[in-house]
Amino acid sequence: MLIDTHCHLAAGDFAADRAAVAAAARAAGVRAIVVPAVDLASLAAVSECCASIPGCAAAYGIHPLYVPQEAEGDLRPLREWLEQTASAPRAVVALGEIGLDFHVAGADVERQERFFVEQLRMARDFGLPVLLHVRRAVDRVLKYLRRVPVAGGIAHAFNGSRQQADEFIALGFRLGFGGTLSCDRARRIRHLAATLPLSSIVLETDAPDMPPAWLAGGRNTPGELPRIAALLAELRGIDVDELARVTSGNARAVLPRLLSDD
Repeated sequence: MLIDTHCHLAAGDFAADRAAVAAAARAAGVRAIVVPAVDLASLAAVSECCASIPGCAAAYGIHPLYVPQEAEGDLRPLREWLEQTASAPRAVVALGEIGLDFHVAGADVERQERFFVEQLRMARDFGLPVLLHVRRAVDRVLKYLRRVPVAGGIAHAFNGSRQQADEFIALGFRLGFGGTLSCDRARRIRHLAATLPLSSIVLETDAPDMPPAWLAGGRNTPGELPRIAALLAELRGIDVDELARVTSGNARAVLPRLLSDD
């Protein structure tokens, strides 16, 4: 059994064949898919996706790259949405995708930070783990996690140093690895994935984004997770079944609302 801890299955890229994509992934051994929202407009789409497709679990939040399009007051509707869903044990498994992204030129860092901190406070208030976006902002994200402690979570698409990885682990986080492992130039990421404690690693696809090298830029899907798992098992020199068992256990441990029979 495999768990895709980060897949944008509710995105428009899958509008024409969403159910078929999910069914193909399930047939390949992917038993659960965590589907994060990126803005207020996507909350309902994520909810509908997870209600209609077996094995899907919702996360709700505002992605840092979508912060510019949201009004400051739009954080209140997110809190109200969480108030409606967080009381149902399986309606939401995490708050996300949230975080910071300093990769894009001209990013409004102060505004991103305001949204991030407020969403961390929501996660704390509702007792939810978080799905973190940390592109070129790892140290700043860690700073705010120390200021606003939450119930752990996942550092999605981790691309930091070993020291930064250890800091996340100490704060109760797991680190997400996916299709980037297939890129020959991603030597540091491959080394981290091969040498970090296996107990700290979860698998993800970030579909439809971050396609593995073997797709040659084509659309990524959660059905690619078994091949990603096989690659990571090869890097670590272990059996792929063991890797699947441990990483799925890691995902359930850090996302306790994600039940094994999803």
